Amino acid sequence: MSDRLVRDSAGRLFGDLSTPALINAAESGTWPAPLWQAVSDAGFLDALAAGAEGPGDLSGIGDAAAILWEAGRFAVPLPLAETMLGRWLLASAGLTAPEGPLALAPVERDSSFLLRRQADGWHLSGRATGIAWPHQAAGIVVVVGGDVACLPPAAAALRDDRNLAGEPRGDLSVDTLLDAKAAAPLVAGIDPALVYRLGALSRAVLMAGALDAVLELTVRYANDRVQFGRPIAKFQAIQQQLAVLAENVAASGVIANAAVEAVARKSDIAFSVAVAKSRIGEAAGKVAEIAHQVHGAIGFTHEHRLHHLTRRLWSWRDEYGVESDWAMELGRMVASHGADGLWPLLTVW
Repeated sequence: MSDRLVRDSAGRLFGDLSTPALINAAESGTWPAPLWQAVSDAGFLDALAAGAEGPGDLSGIGDAAAILWEAGRFAVPLPLAETMLGRWLLASAGLTAPEGPLALAPVERDSSFLLRRQADGWHLSGRATGIAWPHQAAGIVVVVGGDVACLPPAAAALRDDRNLAGEPRGDLSVDTLLDAKAAAPLVAGIDPALVYRLGALSRAVLMAGALDAVLELTVRYANDRVQFGRPIAKFQAIQQQLAVLAENVAASGVIANAAVEAVARKSDIAFSVAVAKSRIGEAAGKVAEIAHQVHGAIGFTHEHRLHHLTRRLWSWRDEYGVESDWAMELGRMVASHGADGLWPLLTVW
């Protein structure tokens, strides 16, 4: 990503602390407090907000993406993307973020909220599904039209759930009065559509990092596993599978990097995110399938690290829109530009 130093720093921290034992404990319901504290002390949570050159600016997206890439590689069981985006949104509106992790709403396009200013505060009502880490959050950042609010989790009705990777998810229903300082207008250009795209980009970058780790694990295993007197990586059938796996991982890395750069330079965000989420989501399915085929039975055991990555790939590809949703959006964009607009659309990105 844009800052190699940030990525190296994040890689060392996550490599030391995001161990398989910690990930298993987190999936069982234990909050990884030491890991969270280390991430907070490193300043990673403010990467997006601190890098902004003004309210609503996305110049810090490169540093944020570098951290998320490494978080994906090490299957970090924390709401990093949600907290980064939440702090950036609150800072854009001149609001102070609460200490601790943040959740973000809405996550799906069919969610709806209504936020109305009243004499003694703000009235927030609505529903949302698939909220990440809602019970662990110090606040749930809700974007409604051109406004943003920070909702205390205790003020909402939450239904607990978990995704395939064991990460906390929940459905939210709220009808409450918030303090006058709990909500504020956002700067022009920030709306639920942009937040949804940034959420999708965060999942694309996380997946790209996880794909990179899956490739490393699979190649190492293929070279270590000996069958019929030689490593299975020497067999042509395995080599063909590894080539397809590596092709998809390389493509995902290039596309994730290009999308992040496009967002940083305020290029066509809608097109860039649609390409990244659809292509990397497609790669996630292919890579996970091949990795488990190469690993055989060992890859399905709880003790092996592979499932920490593949279960997250399967989960993240479904959040903030599956690849078919983004593919349809890409089709609509291309059609709206007309025949003469397709080539400029591709070359500008």
